[in-house]
Amino acid sequence: MKTILLSEKDIKKLITMREAIDITNKTFADLGKGNTLNPTKLNLNLGDSEPTKLPYKASLNAMPAYIGWQDIAGMKWAGGFGKGRKEINMPFINALILLVEPNYGDFLAVMDGTWITKVRTGAQSAAILRYLLKDKKKATFGMYGAGVQARTQTMALTSEFYVEKLIVYDPVLEAANKFKEDMNSYVQGEIVIVNEPKDVVESDAFISITPADDAFIKGEWLYKGSIYLAMGSYQECDDVCILDSDIIIVDHIGQCLHRGNLKKLADQGKITEKDIYCTIGELAAGLKSVQNLNDKKTLIVPIGMGCLDVAVAAVAYRKALSLGVGNTFMFDQVD
Repeated sequence: MKTILLSEKDIKKLITMREAIDITNKTFADLGKGNTLNPTKLNLNLGDSEPTKLPYKASLNAMPAYIGWQDIAGMKWAGGFGKGRKEINMPFINALILLVEPNYGDFLAVMDGTWITKVRTGAQSAAILRYLLKDKKKATFGMYGAGVQARTQTMALTSEFYVEKLIVYDPVLEAANKFKEDMNSYVQGEIVIVNEPKDVVESDAFISITPADDAFIKGEWLYKGSIYLAMGSYQECDDVCILDSDIIIVDHIGQCLHRGNLKKLADQGKITEKDIYCTIGELAAGLKSVQNLNDKKTLIVPIGMGCLDVAVAAVAYRKALSLGVGNTFMFDQVD
């Protein structure tokens, strides 16, 4: 069987942000119902964290999944490379996605996963906020970080909401100003660059999408009604921010207690599965609901799931088939 090979350029032609949000939302719901399978990520430490003997400041995640509503399986193999790629001025993240027919095991597609990673990371925020800001069509958002991920977050938010104001903080003012220049055409209202990180929380919901590991977001800044999406790979917020939250929602309990913002407190036994109100999948499937959040501090920790990448990739694959996009390769030569 011929396997389709799709480049990043191909993927960009096949998937819009609007489609990615809808695919992500549908996959969250399918996961909540138990029809989609998403094992915990497997991490290969290439010097990203201690203990290590490797110098690469990198790590790779294997992220397999089966998508029930599409009846397709696959895996994203993705990593961040903090040394070598930085030295040659390449993006930090690199990724590849494989798609598999679940009955016969045919490899249907091999495709770039970097753009899908960026798009689905933004799309998942917009999908989540459908449930938390369900009565709002217009909103003010805050953003920590002004890099590539912040751009796709903004693309997603402006696809789902009329963004009256986007408040942005980045410790590198030049990066923040470049972000404003690049994203002005997306934001319906105004982009405001702030010099103090605490100013970002004055919003309907705010997102941290940074590589920081110094817990620079302080719990004392948050107030009743705060909605915070903590999306970094490390701990961007302090312990108070987490422990004082009235509601904690995650995408994947197993992953979120062992990686990212919740890891340290989970390792100390201060956060357990009992402290998690629900998963995003349970919200999307209608198995759980959130009522008025004005009197609550709400923390969402979506650390990223392979099922979202595989679901978006599957739609891209089927579009590519119908449109004749991409090249093909024969892995199994039958005599």
